[in-house]
Amino acid sequence: MPGTVAPSNPLLEAVKDVDMDSGRFKYVLIKIWDPHHKNQHKYIVRGYSRAAFHADVFEEVEPGLEGLGLECHCTGGGRVLHEPDKKSIHVYGYSQGFGLADHSITTEVLRKHFPHYTSITWSNEGY
Repeated sequence: MPGTVAPSNPLLEAVKDVDMDSGRFKYVLIKIWDPHHKNQHKYIVRGYSRAAFHADVFEEVEPGLEGLGLECHCTGGGRVLHEPDKKSIHVYGYSQGFGLADHSITTEVLRKHFPHYTSITWSNEGY
């Protein structure tokens, strides 16, 4: 299951599944794993309104993950409309640099992180 960690890997458990802003912004879906246990991995979602490009998000996150001894790969990106007051998140679009993220994985991770939200949806449409 995306975003699920094998309970025996504290390195993966130490990384939050989601870190993102409110509003409309670019996001990336990142696969992380412990190089000593390559069969143990999880997906994390990162998105910041301050990022002009999807690569800006990944380049901000990557050094911290590597500093923990983890390996990572950006699987793709898109955009998010996050409206906390409406308990709503819509994931859509793609990254010109990283390609289309699997939004179904992204929304699965988001649903786990925001169980009290009433609407978490996705679409491959838009940019």
